[in-house]
Amino acid sequence: MNRMTIYMLTIGVFLTATAELIVSGILTYIAEDLHVSLALAGQLITAYSLSFAVGTPILVSLTARMGRRKVLFGSLFVFIMGSLLSALSTTFVLLMLSRIVLGISAGVYFVTVFGAVAKLVVPEKLGSAIGTIVLGFSTAMILGVPMGILITKWLSWQAIFVILSLLSLLIAYSIYRLVPEIEGDAPISFMKQFKVLGSFAIVSGLFITLFKESGSSILFTYMTPFMQEILELKATAISLVMLVLGVVGSIGSKFGGYGVDQWGAARMVSMSLIVQITAAALLPVAVGSLPLSLLLIGFIVLSMFISGPAVQSYFIQQAPQSANLVLSLNTSIVHLGLAAGAGAGGYLLDSTSTLLYHPWFAGIMLLLGLTAAIYCFYPRHSRQTKLSAK
Repeated sequence: MNRMTIYMLTIGVFLTATAELIVSGILTYIAEDLHVSLALAGQLITAYSLSFAVGTPILVSLTARMGRRKVLFGSLFVFIMGSLLSALSTTFVLLMLSRIVLGISAGVYFVTVFGAVAKLVVPEKLGSAIGTIVLGFSTAMILGVPMGILITKWLSWQAIFVILSLLSLLIAYSIYRLVPEIEGDAPISFMKQFKVLGSFAIVSGLFITLFKESGSSILFTYMTPFMQEILELKATAISLVMLVLGVVGSIGSKFGGYGVDQWGAARMVSMSLIVQITAAALLPVAVGSLPLSLLLIGFIVLSMFISGPAVQSYFIQQAPQSANLVLSLNTSIVHLGLAAGAGAGGYLLDSTSTLLYHPWFAGIMLLLGLTAAIYCFYPRHSRQTKLSAK
């Protein structure tokens, strides 16, 4: 698989991720334009996440035997329709419907990209390829959201979705021209699929994802107010810090993919969790020193993005013939973990009236993730076997 094809698929991830992330940045503009409360407008994010989490596994399972190029092209086509529907939405109900369409189509595209790349690259380069794909998501955090806010100020929030649809059309055409025919998953009976989902290797891996994403969400849902209230940073300084953290995340994605190829997914997941737990545990103690606090936050972000390609690679390696099904379930668990972490973080804030203890709470969740990783990976020869789904 040539690099140009991987980069083209990565741009598709960037566009779909931008459609997901941008709404949180322009929520106020949407609420004012559609004459709804900010709280109600926030349900656009909930609708997207739920449709992503629930709809993706169902559609991925239904399209599992189809050629990957058709699924990639089809999911992007639906994504384009959803983007245009967003741009044309004059009522909140219509915009909510468009978010559901975007959530499902983006989820199917995201999962299918990983499955397609796994079948097109040699096993020795799988981690690096996955790391590049994950880079599309982290780049959306760095460029997609700030650019979307600027476009909203210059033109309108609807213009963002027009641009996304046009760019996605170019990517869909490129997929049609550049991506070779790739077979879908091999036909697997329901009972054998059930065995895949019930295996220790897969279930324990999903617990890693659940606790890892919950812990990360506890921190990053409230990272901006943490920096405002605890670190006493001004808004302009926070914007700069978030930009730097985005760059750090991109570096983490690339290094995580490289590390999988060199040292294996298990070591990269374990190492990243240990670093993230350590940094989270030290952060409340270090708040008296701004440079040290920012350094620890940087390590948290770096380790968080390092683990992304490693977890994805692990699932592909464990269930190569059912990769799309397993990856879709993992993606659902990611969104459930993010929602659980945000809710738990809000409860802690209400209970303590401070954000100081959020890193410790996050560290506890991450420690549970590390415990799941220890049970999952060590010793691997006695706890797990690769799935063949024969």
